[in-house]
This record gives sequence, C-alpha cells and structure tokens, in this order.
Amino acid sequence: MATRFQLLGAVEARAGGRVLELGHRRQCAVLAVLLLEANRPVTAGELVNRVWGGRAPQRDRETLYGYLSRLRGALAPAGDARIIRRASGYVLTVEPEAVDVHRFHRLVASARKIDDCLAALEAYEEALALWRGEALPGLDTPWLNDRRDALDRCRREAGLERNELALRCGRQARVLDEMSAAAAAHPLDERLAGQLMLGLYRAGRQGEALDCYRRLRTRLADEVGVDPGEPLRSLHRRILRADPSLAAPVARRVPSQVPAPPSTFTGRAAELARLSELAPGAVGVIVGPGGVGKTWTARRWAHEHRAGYPDGQLFADLRGFDPAGPPVPAAVVIRRFLDALGVAAASVPADPDAQTALYRSLVAGRRMIIVLDNARDSAHAAPLLPGAAGCAVLVTSRHELVGLVTAHGARPVALGTLGDDEARRLLAGHLGGDRVAAEPAAVRALLRHCAGLPLALGIVAARAAVHPGLPLAELAAELEDAATRLDALDGGELAVNVRAALSCSAEALSEGEARLFALLGSAAGEDAGLDAIASLAGLPAAATRGLLRGLTAAHLVAEPRPGRWHMHDLVRLYAAERPGAAPDRPAARRRLLDHYLRTAYAANRALAPLRDPIDPGPVEAPIPSEARATAWFAAEHANLLAAVAAAHDNGLDTHAWQLAWAMATYLDRHAHWRDQAAVHLTAEAAARRLGDRAAQAYALNGLARAEIWLGRYEQARAHLRSALELLDDPAGRAHLHRALARSHARDGDPRQALAHDEQALALYAEAGHRCGQATALNAIGWHHAHLGEQEQALRFCVRALALHRDNGDRPGAAATLDSLGYIHRRRGRHDEALSCYGQAIELFAEIGDRYEMADTLINLGDTHAAAGDPDRARTAWQLAMSVFEELGVPSASLRSRLRPAGNLSAR
Repeated sequence: MATRFQLLGAVEARAGGRVLELGHRRQCAVLAVLLLEANRPVTAGELVNRVWGGRAPQRDRETLYGYLSRLRGALAPAGDARIIRRASGYVLTVEPEAVDVHRFHRLVASARKIDDCLAALEAYEEALALWRGEALPGLDTPWLNDRRDALDRCRREAGLERNELALRCGRQARVLDEMSAAAAAHPLDERLAGQLMLGLYRAGRQGEALDCYRRLRTRLADEVGVDPGEPLRSLHRRILRADPSLAAPVARRVPSQVPAPPSTFTGRAAELARLSELAPGAVGVIVGPGGVGKTWTARRWAHEHRAGYPDGQLFADLRGFDPAGPPVPAAVVIRRFLDALGVAAASVPADPDAQTALYRSLVAGRRMIIVLDNARDSAHAAPLLPGAAGCAVLVTSRHELVGLVTAHGARPVALGTLGDDEARRLLAGHLGGDRVAAEPAAVRALLRHCAGLPLALGIVAARAAVHPGLPLAELAAELEDAATRLDALDGGELAVNVRAALSCSAEALSEGEARLFALLGSAAGEDAGLDAIASLAGLPAAATRGLLRGLTAAHLVAEPRPGRWHMHDLVRLYAAERPGAAPDRPAARRRLLDHYLRTAYAANRALAPLRDPIDPGPVEAPIPSEARATAWFAAEHANLLAAVAAAHDNGLDTHAWQLAWAMATYLDRHAHWRDQAAVHLTAEAAARRLGDRAAQAYALNGLARAEIWLGRYEQARAHLRSALELLDDPAGRAHLHRALARSHARDGDPRQALAHDEQALALYAEAGHRCGQATALNAIGWHHAHLGEQEQALRFCVRALALHRDNGDRPGAAATLDSLGYIHRRRGRHDEALSCYGQAIELFAEIGDRYEMADTLINLGDTHAAAGDPDRARTAWQLAMSVFEELGVPSASLRSRLRPAGNLSAR
C-alpha cells in the first residue's frame, strides 16, 4: 500500500486513499523534518533544535522518543516508510517520489535537463502542480521557517523558468493567467513583469502589456522612489515600436567544449543537486583530493544542464596538479576561449589585459557553462571568471580556493569518497553485473581496499576489464597486503596511478606539514582531535592547528566535524611510506598513546570515581565532568580500540592493559560488549607478556564480564577460574566471585550465584571494601528475590541501599533501587515498586548508563501493566525500545511483550 506524503500544503500522509493520523502539530513537525531529510540521518539533538527551536521542553529527549515511537505506529499500516535508528541518527526511509517536496525538486531538475522545449514545459508544470498552498503550514521554528522560505524561493524560481520556457515555445497562452496572478502577488518583481509584458504582447494584447509597465513604473516610483531597470525599459520601448526581434532571438556561435563524462559515472546525486541550486552567474567550486572524481562530476553536471545554457560550453584543463608539467597560464586559456567564441585571429588584441576584456565582453549577456578544471589556486582561476552574471562557472581544485569564495562569492562543493553501494555500481558499470555478482566476497574486499576512491576503483576495474579471465579474487589478494596496496593501484600511466595522484599534493607541503602528514599516516585510529594530534606531533595546539589547516586545504586530511580530522585509508598508506619525512615515528606513537591513556584514565575517574584505581603513570590529566567524559569516550571510541591494539603490537604492554581498564566503564554503560571483549583479550595477552599477575587477573575479569553480557557463560567462568589462580588479595578475589555470581544468575541459577556472592561479601568485609560490600549485599538480595525469599531479599537490599548512599555510589544505588522495585512488584506493592524504579531511572540517566536505564524502563512498564495501566506501560516500553535501538541492542523480545515476567537479569 503506497504512502504519499504532502508538505507543500497541509502536512499529511495518505496510504491507500486514507489519510493517516499523524498526531498533534509538534509531532507533525518531527515527521516534517525527517521527510525533508528523507533517507539521511538526523541526530536527536538536531531534531530537538529543529522541532522546538529555543523552546524545547525540560525532558526533550524523552518527549522526542515518544513522538518518534507514535509516528512509527502511525506509519506502520503502509509499510513502505519506516523511521529507523542508526549510529548517525534517525532516518526516515522512503521512496523520494513519495514525498511531494523531493518529487518537486526532481521534476524541476529534470525539466532543466530536457532539450525538448515542450517536454521541459510539461515537467515544470507537473512540478508546480504539486503545490497546494503554503509549504509546512503552521510549523513555526527557525529551521522550519528557513526551509519554508527556501521552498518558496524554489517555487518562484521554477515558475519564472517555466514562464521563460513557455514564451520560448510560443505557449504563452497556457501560463498567462498564472503570470498575471503571480505579478499581482509580487508587484515589484521586474523579471516577472517583463515575462508578463512579453506574453501579453505575443498574445496580441499590446495595450495590456503597456498597462502592466505603467502600473509597475508608478508603484516603483511611489513605494521605492526608483524607475524600472534598463532591461524592462528597453522591453517597453521595443513593445511600443513592435520590434520584430521580440519574436526572433539572434543566433550566435555556440561552442561545445566540455568532454562527455564517462559512461560508468556513478553517484554524486547530492553534490550534483547542490551545484544545480546555484543561481545563474554563480561560481561553483568543486574541491576534493586527487582521484576523487572532481573532473567527472563537473563534466556530468555540464552535460546534464546544457539545455539551460543555450549559448554553449567552454572547458579548460588548467593542469594545476599535473605530474607531467607545469600549470597552464590563464592567458593561454583566454586565447583558446577567444578562438572558440569565433574571434578571428586578426581581431585578437596583442595585450593580454585587452584579451581578457574582450573575453568578458563576449560572454556578457550569454548563458554559457564554463568549466575550469584542476586550478592550482584562486589566482590561477580568477582571471578566467566572466565579468557579468548569466554564465554558470565550475572550478575544480585540490585546494579549497578560499580566495574565490571570499572575493567572488563562489560556493564550495566538497567531494568525498563513494559509499559502498555507489562504489559497487561503479565496478558493475565497468565489468558488468554478472561478473560482479559472481564473486561477492572478492568484490567486498576490493571495495574495502579501495575505500571509495573513484580513481582506485577505476584502476581495479580497468585491470579486470583488460583481463576478462582474471578472477577478481586475485586482484583482491594483491590489495590485501597494505604494504604493497599502492603498487597494485598503479595503472601504468601517470593519470591512473594513485601514488602519483597523491604525490602532486604532498610535494607542495611545507616541511612542518610534510612531517605531520607522515606522522598521521602511522597513527592508530580513524579520526582524531586536536589534543591527540598535538601530542603525536609534540607541538603546541595552536601550531598543530596551523599545520592541519594546510593539510586540509590540500585535501590530504579532512575535517568532517569541527575539531576532528580524518585521513582516507589510501592517503594514510601513502603518508606512512614517505621516507625520511618523520624520523621520530616511534617517539610520536608513544606520545599519542600516553595522551590517550592519561585522558581515558581521567575520563573514567569522572564516570566511576569509586572504582578501585590503578597507577597510569606520573602525569595525570585533569578530571572532566561526567558529560564531557562521556562525550570524549564517544568521540574517541574507535581510536581507543585501535590504540589498545597498537600498544600491544609495539610492545607497550602497560599501555595496552591500562587503556582497556580505562575504557571499561564507558563500554559497559553503552552496551559495547564485543569491543569490551576484544580490548580485554588484548589486555590479557599484554599483561601475561609483562608477567603482571594482578593486571592479567583484571583483564580476565573484564573479558569474562563481556562474555557474560554476550551470553557465553561457560567461557566467562573459565576465564574467572583462571583469574582466581593468579590472585591472593581479598578484594581482587571478591571481584572475581562477584563476576562468577553474575554468570550463574544470568544463566538461570540463582542458588549458585548466591553462594559466590556470599563469598564475595566475606572477602570484601575482610578487605574493608565498603563499595564492594554494598554491591554484594544488593546482589544477595536479588538472588533471594529470584528464589522466592522476598523478606530476606528486602532486608539485604535495604542494607545495600543505605551503604551505597553513605558511600556516594550513584550507580550502586540505582542498581539497588531497581532490585527493590522488583522485590516490591513480586510482593504486590506496585506503588512502592514504581517509586523505586522511577528513582533508579533518574539515577541511571544522570550517570549516562543508557543500557541499565532502558532495562529499568522495561521493569517500570511491567509494573504499570501489572497495576492495570497499559498506556503508561506502553510508553515505558516504547522509550526502552528507542534506547535499545540507539545502542544497537536487539529488542525483538521487547516487541513481543518484551520478555517473561520472571526477569533473571543479574546484579
């Protein structure tokens, strides 16, 4: 049952002819934002800001999750539009044609590409017919108001383009009424008035055309104090004398220099759309690293938009980064352009400045596309820009061309690498779908090794195409070894060689930039913050930022988010192999790992101040707030995983196990249990190599905790038994018995769990470990509750809560309140259970433990259901499901009434 969404009028959804109930205005605003960003992720923070502006409610995230859950329910009957949660945000997956806004933009873009006048006119009219009133009516926030204004501008621009097309086709009669209505709504729009005058004149209504001019002139004089512009005055004079040229445009020489894009061109829909949004006369700057497809994208756009620029196309390869020779001077290009524009050799001035002036005079007033490919810098391209509006200019470069942006109002469009789907289509375009489908594993490996770089994909595809009998698996095997991957991406010519493409950019770096570039190539992780990169370089933050600015301008690193820098995989390999650029790589790697360890340790102390400490070294970082600590771990998650592996691989074993220790609290609270297992497996190997029995026991405990969460209870118990053989101190052994108890509890054996937690309590008491005693008391109460011994359970958990509060242990108190909620529910004391669960949820939310918060929300929902309040139960369960989806935790059992009432989740 196809769903259709309307935003160009009342916000509405229809499925099978039925209007879906979308809820109140604010809930409709959430849907509107997701529809406007259809198939693109929007973070929860962005949704809150866009839906509420500066007037968000106090519990905005919970309110938002409720709206999203109800919208999912509203859209469920149709089935072809779903709101899903991804790591990067919420995405409404929907066919773009089902949303009138996206259909409107698609039709307008299509109309601009159609050569046939009447067919283009039909496309414009179909697009404008989608409007049924004001866009996004009744939705009033800054972001939505901006989008409404932008849509209105697009509507007006499409209407003006439709009018011009109708006049060109001689179909003015079919748009005269709409032009008249639009002119009445916008009485000072001279372009619209000119169209209406010309339409009336060509329809034989010369008097009305002249009346239209007189009304506009009078209104401009009265309201603005100016006369109509010269173009409109000229049109008025020509109508007065019935100028024949009004019906017959003058023919000109039309150059067509832009080469066709390759037939295998794939993707870049978003970037092409951004270029299409440029106003006539604007300059678009396509920037990106070597081999990313800037030239192909410019050529594709130029060919798609030929119909809108009937006076022709000029193209020049400026060779700004050509390994075969120096850049082409602007004066040489201008001379070639004069030839293309039909200027006889005898008429070309000798003076270069006069040639530039002649070039600009010739293109003034024309609608042309001018592509300036591969500019070295802004000064290289600036002399070739037209002097008047009307032409679309595209400049491509590996540099950011800030000078063109600031001095000429150029609009930058950055090209990144291709996504997997686009990269796969590119390979299939070269090799055919059957060959790609025949070796799916090899294709996945090729895509992974080429990392979305079109040049690399093209080289691989070309090699495979030249040797049709060569299995793709052999090519993938060549690329498997990182040390020789760039050798495999050499097509035998400078133009098809990844290393040569990157060298042109790298050779232009300063000495300091070249050193940092090489160091970044050998650093572990995906992207990095300024402090980490400064530690790697051994430089102050300000000096490091300056070097990064140069690397970013050369597109050798990218800044995908403010303050975070990323290097493409193939660029990283090239940077790592540059000889002599950074002789201090081992020391730099040690500085970076020192930074990560100090900062991670401090961040962990902020999250878990009562946790038994370790000694991370003589220099400690200041302890941040809980919120900053959580944000830092989230940003550095992948880097810290890589840092643990790099520390072990480079013999820095203390760093390896201590980094795992420092990450554990964050990984646990955010349900990253597979990562928890991986880092502690590495930590155990590092500690064993050190001969540090206590560190090895800790690592085995951390590994076991992850195995428990993953349901691998026997493996967990084997690790814990091995750890017990390594330790003599009471507190350490108590921790291990606590973990053994947890494994038995989650495995459905509370009696065995109780025995281990009673041992843990005795050992904690012997060690004087108050936090451990409180935790063990709560766990003992939990086990008694699951054995049906509710009064004993209550006594232990009440003691545990008092001790946790006395210790200032918020996570422990939250867990104990959850236990008490369960005990009260089993005793039939629903009000007391709800109170305990509510307090636990607030504490888990405060400390940022999203998993435990969601788990307790399920318990809260179960209690509401038991108390006969299904609506509140459903709200709690839906919030829990939203959190689980954010964390990537399966929630299938929650969808089918969550889980059985006898929850055996362990304390």
